[in-house]
Amino acid sequence: MPLIDNAIYRDGRRVQTPHTLEETFELNRAEGGMAWIGLYRPTDAELAAVAEEFSLHELAVEDASTGHQRAKLERYDDVLFVALRPARYIDSAEEVEFGELHVFVGPDFVVTVRHAETPDLAQVRKRLEADPELLARGPEAVLYAILDQVVDEYEPVVAGLENDIDEIEDQLFGEDDDETLARRIYDLSREVISFQRAVHPLVGMLDALLRGGVRYGVDVELQRSLRDVLDHVTRTVERADSYRALLASALQVQSTLVTRAMTRTTIQQNEQIKRITSWAAILFAPTLVGTVYGMNFRYMPELLWTWGYPFALLLMLLLGLGLYVVFKIKRWL
Repeated sequence: MPLIDNAIYRDGRRVQTPHTLEETFELNRAEGGMAWIGLYRPTDAELAAVAEEFSLHELAVEDASTGHQRAKLERYDDVLFVALRPARYIDSAEEVEFGELHVFVGPDFVVTVRHAETPDLAQVRKRLEADPELLARGPEAVLYAILDQVVDEYEPVVAGLENDIDEIEDQLFGEDDDETLARRIYDLSREVISFQRAVHPLVGMLDALLRGGVRYGVDVELQRSLRDVLDHVTRTVERADSYRALLASALQVQSTLVTRAMTRTTIQQNEQIKRITSWAAILFAPTLVGTVYGMNFRYMPELLWTWGYPFALLLMLLLGLGLYVVFKIKRWL
């Protein structure tokens, strides 16, 4: 159902709950007040009807219809267009899921176009309806409450990412598979980068809202509330930046550990090769002597020598001992 909630507010209180967009348009024109229309994945025709009623700029409407926008704030005459990237942390999959929310804020209306489950705008509406004094400040109050909700929902994401990074730090010096750990660090780095892209633009957006507050006569208390949201966003940005730096360091440490392990393995293999080569050389010496005297040529002086056999054995032994001493000195054995 594209139309999630639809209401007309006057003096901070809900006075009408129309069932269709057409009824909302008529009541808003006839009785005044503020219309707050909540849409969830609307069709092009439904969005076009809203755009025609409130004279929304075609570029903003195209962005809201197409989706896949980065967080941004744009002003078209007296209408603000805000694109937000809400997020939530999924514990079971240990990953961050990003949504998309578009908000049109005019002099007497607010239109929200949501493309994902998050954020829960029903909570925002409930909070504002429980505080008529805040809601009476108009469409800017609704925008503030939406921004505050989106930023608040970043907190569980930050906590989830921090927990994942702590686990990676524990695994770095454990016995986990190197390839699996490297893949996890890489995947988590991508999530942190995506989170940075969602959060970083909010700093500039809130600064712009605060600068325009005086020019467009935004309530002073509302400006103070926006500054509080800006403080929360700034802290979130700083934590996201620190997470990216930590993951870059973790990947470098993991690469160093893998290189050391490979080097250690290579050294061990070289030592084994040295030992095998040394013993092969030692065994080759008596084999060479035995091969020479096993040729059975007719004219070999040593064959008729009384001490020929003991001499051959002694020669084999001395050659073997000599090679053993040489390899021992060179620490091959």
